[in-house]
Amino acid sequence: MLSIEADIRDRQTLQKVINTHKPEFVFHLAAQPLVRKSYEDPVATYDVNVMGTVHLLDALRQCESTKVVINVTSDKCYDNKEWEWGYRETDALGGYDPYSSSKGCSEIVTNAFRRSFFHEKEVHVASTRAGNVIGGGDWSEDRLVPDVVRACREGRAPLIRNPYAVRPWQHVLEPLSGYLTLAEAMWTKGERFAEAWNFGPSDDHVMNVGDITKHIVDLWGTGLKWEYDNKKQPHEANLLKLDCSKARSSLGWSPKLTAYETLSWTVDAYKQEAEDADMRKVLESQIEAYERKGSTTWIQEHADFAIRN
Repeated sequence: MLSIEADIRDRQTLQKVINTHKPEFVFHLAAQPLVRKSYEDPVATYDVNVMGTVHLLDALRQCESTKVVINVTSDKCYDNKEWEWGYRETDALGGYDPYSSSKGCSEIVTNAFRRSFFHEKEVHVASTRAGNVIGGGDWSEDRLVPDVVRACREGRAPLIRNPYAVRPWQHVLEPLSGYLTLAEAMWTKGERFAEAWNFGPSDDHVMNVGDITKHIVDLWGTGLKWEYDNKKQPHEANLLKLDCSKARSSLGWSPKLTAYETLSWTVDAYKQEAEDADMRKVLESQIEAYERKGSTTWIQEHADFAIRN
């Protein structure tokens, strides 16, 4: 598999890569993905998340081979009103913080390019909004699960800043299976699937930050207790859920893992990494186990490449 590392803000390089490799399928995952970092550097956040999307879509509209494009945005693209029920794809876009609003902007850009340039060319363009993804191998900064795992490995109490915040947590393989299912539907059935889609967990699998932290600590077996980080924090949404009934009814997609399986698979992968296991084999075994539960594999034989961070 070919891997090319570049900055999505580099318009010329992006255009050159697309012109050279002529992809049929494109998955756009490149992003500045952190809420608190967006407060520190809002210009870079908008530059990557908004203009990066513009650069990609503009390059693709000049590529005759491209047939399917999926822009992965975020569940935070909605105008969050702290509702008890999940947001639907037709609800208003918005975003309090620079990160969230940049993802709302990316959605608007995608819709504009879809209607203005891609519809007549029969290029199918969709956007997807996933929940908070977790899974082994993620050591990103300022993310709950990696931060809790670091604390467990170091034998110290995890610090969490908003223990009662509710998020749609899901294993990373769940939304990925949704993206692949959607890509297949757009390839085989066309334009009617070229729109916005939510991919998230069932309501009974939605947990708050404190519960997630406790389960991870318990699975790790340290006996630690989380502690409240009382430093002043920038605004973050307290309650966020997704309504994924559209994906269930129109795509036949639904989550495969229970909340316990999601956390168990995640912690197990981190534990095996701490024991110097071959992580490629560990993660491939989890992918194989997930596939046995019925996730989509068709796209693996057809996709050219994915643009990712």
